[in-house]
Amino acid sequence: MFSRKPATVPAADEALPGRAERPFHLATRHAVLDAPLVTDEVPEGHEVAIFGLGCFWGAEEVYWKLPGVWSTSVGYAGGSTPHPSYEEVCSGRTGHTEAVRVVYDPAVVSYADLLRAFYEVHDPTQGMRQGNDRGTQYRSAIYTTTPEQERVARELTEAYAPALAAAGYGEITTEIEPAGTYYYAEDQHQQYLAKVPWGYRCHSATGVPFPKDA
Repeated sequence: MFSRKPATVPAADEALPGRAERPFHLATRHAVLDAPLVTDEVPEGHEVAIFGLGCFWGAEEVYWKLPGVWSTSVGYAGGSTPHPSYEEVCSGRTGHTEAVRVVYDPAVVSYADLLRAFYEVHDPTQGMRQGNDRGTQYRSAIYTTTPEQERVARELTEAYAPALAAAGYGEITTEIEPAGTYYYAEDQHQQYLAKVPWGYRCHSATGVPFPKDA
């Protein structure tokens, strides 16, 4: 069923049907930060950012280390299948990316700072992959939760493109879309690298720093 991965994101009517409810339980607390894991309600004054930048294990670790980040989780975003499983997402037949959801205090860390980290720790020019990780779930993506986030995302993406081009990289393939429903991943994937410190990290970083004046 899952042996052949499509090279394009399936349309909603082509995606796997999924299910009506989450088929697994999640821990109540974040394994690293002193915060809830499920953050459907966020503290007053905090905001939510959602990014896809390859394997979500390493992506989440990047963000839980940033000052001003209150909680993080990994999950599935940008697709059509409701409450997908990890195996279904990896099949390429749900349309989802492996994503990290970041709840942060903008008085301490700005959305622009989160975006700079996003761009510097992966290669946003690789299309449907990151390094040796190939598939639609590894595509680069920014899922905005406010119009201001979309504005900043587009401005910083435009600002970063010339730096990548000067270093010999192609066009940025990052999709920038309004955030749809985010589905939490299975508990074993949450804060994976805190539980398995020697675990897999796929940071296909370009090594191109974000312009200081952007």
